[in-house]
Amino acid sequence: MKVQPDTLAWKEAYKLLIGSVVPRPIAFVSSMDRNGDVNLAPFSFFTGICADPMMVCFAPMRKTGEGGKKDTLLNIEDTKEFVINIVSEKIAEQMNECATPFEKGTDEFVASGLTKEHSELVGPPRVKESDVQLECILDQVVEFGDHEGSGSLVIGKVVMVHIRDELYDDGKINTEKLNPVGRLAGQEYTRAAADTFTLIRKTTANEKS
Repeated sequence: MKVQPDTLAWKEAYKLLIGSVVPRPIAFVSSMDRNGDVNLAPFSFFTGICADPMMVCFAPMRKTGEGGKKDTLLNIEDTKEFVINIVSEKIAEQMNECATPFEKGTDEFVASGLTKEHSELVGPPRVKESDVQLECILDQVVEFGDHEGSGSLVIGKVVMVHIRDELYDDGKINTEKLNPVGRLAGQEYTRAAADTFTLIRKTTANEKS
C-alpha cells in the first residue's frame, strides 16, 4: 500500500503519522505568561537536537477548529522561557489530566494535583514530581501553517537540568529507575524500560567513541 499524505484529510494524515513514529517521548511543558498565569501541557512530538549547546525541541499543533495557537506556544513566544518535565509512569495519570482542553487561565498544576517547584534560571515552575526537568530558554519558533492540522517547532536551549539524585550515577541517568513512558497511537502508551535489549554499535579503528 502507498499513501500520499497530501491526498488525505489532516486527521487521517495525523493518524498515519502517530501510528508510524512510535514510541514518542513526552514533553510535559510548563510555561507562564507575563501576568504570572501558569500552563502545564503534554506534547509527544518531542526530541533532543544536540549536546553542545544542549538543544531540545517539541512541536505543538494548532487547535482543532479555529486553528489558533495553544496557550503553551503563546506563553513561550511571550516570555521566551519554558520547562520540559520528563514523564515517568508515576505521573502518567496527572499528565493525561493536563491534556484536557481546559479554559484559558486554568492552572493545570491545581487541576492535576501536581506541585510547583521554583526554577533556577527561568520563570515557569517545574513539576516537583517529575524526576528530570529541563529549564529552557527559547531559541526560535518555526511555523508550519496557521490552520488546524498544522503546527510549530519550538526549539529551546537547555540552561539547567534537574535530576533526582538516586537516578544519576557516573554521569548517566538510570532508565530503569526513571521508568519513562512513551506515546503510541490513539490512547495507547508504553513503558519504555519494561522490555529493553542491548545492541553494541560497531566502530572503526579511526572512530572515536
